[in-house]
Amino acid sequence: MKSKLSLITLASILCSQLCLAQTNEPVNDWKPAPSNQQGKQYPQVNSEGRVKFRIMAPKAQTVSVSFRDSSPFTKGEDGAWVGYTRPLDEGFHYYTINIDGAEVPDPNSQFFYGSSRWGSAVEVPAKDADFYALKNVPHGQLREVNYFSQSGNTNRHAFIYTPPGYDRNPRKRYPVLYLQHGAGEDETGWGRQGYAGLIMDNLIAEGKAKPFIIAMEYGGNPFAGGPRPTNAAPAAAGATNNAVAGPGGRAFNFTAFEKALLEDFIPYVDANFRTYADQPHRAMAGLSMGGMQTRGITLAHLDTFSHIGVFSGGSIATTNITDMVAFKKKVKLVFVGYGSRELGANRSGGRGFGGDPKDNTAALKASGINAVFYESADTAHEWQSWRRSLYQFAPLLFKD
Repeated sequence: MKSKLSLITLASILCSQLCLAQTNEPVNDWKPAPSNQQGKQYPQVNSEGRVKFRIMAPKAQTVSVSFRDSSPFTKGEDGAWVGYTRPLDEGFHYYTINIDGAEVPDPNSQFFYGSSRWGSAVEVPAKDADFYALKNVPHGQLREVNYFSQSGNTNRHAFIYTPPGYDRNPRKRYPVLYLQHGAGEDETGWGRQGYAGLIMDNLIAEGKAKPFIIAMEYGGNPFAGGPRPTNAAPAAAGATNNAVAGPGGRAFNFTAFEKALLEDFIPYVDANFRTYADQPHRAMAGLSMGGMQTRGITLAHLDTFSHIGVFSGGSIATTNITDMVAFKKKVKLVFVGYGSRELGANRSGGRGFGGDPKDNTAALKASGINAVFYESADTAHEWQSWRRSLYQFAPLLFKD
């Protein structure tokens, strides 16, 4: 009897292990990722949010991908290495391929600027992707501009989104949102990774947002040693010391960017585009580092910006406001957005400076300020959180 029970127990264990192994196998409904180069079949994404890679490297000894907890890559007889990831959040993810110890881009992916380099990324289709889908609606234009910075004595580069119909009515003027990228990214981020233009096209077509211009500048790159001249520009006399703690305790000093924004970029936009060049029609927002920049610069220049948006970049507490009466009079909106997986116990890595963002925003609202907190469901410190934040933020702008 004892021997029979042992056999039954052993069979049960083997069965459970087999079932577990089968459960961990990816669902076989792979489709090419929408972020692939034209005609490329890999990477592929399945309904679980896993990503499968196929890398042709017949002479390689090892191949892997930078996503943690990915499967081992196996080499086929054709010399192609295949492996897949754990289930990923919906949305956009940077990655690299490691071939025999060398980190390289995936030749199958489109390239994006992030993590302080041009490299690969994969788009895991989101259930709510409709708000940034390319649709049969009137479209604005994403314009690339170069201009000379007097304050930094250098050439600068930016992108300007103009809403649908901008060129049809030469008398119509528009408000402006100054929208900033995160650390390790640049002025291409919101147009390419963030789909800012498509988000605005769809909101305007649905009558959910007023048409406005979006201006996107380079805000500096502290992780790459400041490769662009304006990062090292000397601070002007009396300039705000916009130094804040960043991930890992490193200090970000945004004084040079603040100077370029206020003395060069805003005057350039007002001179070359049909804007309402006044505080009530000017907003600033940004993600991560760009949110920190927004927080520091807008608080120091209430006469310049009337609407404030901070996406995963700290928050504004009542103790940050030195003149509450003036703040209430001048600031029409404070919007704070985060991914749900950035909040609570997940707030680490230096992103949680300045207190709990949800509590801080609630305190602003209790003080009589038009303050809105938005939480992106099931996302972390990533582009899907920030796309959704822009989608929620834009309809609230310039309503008066």
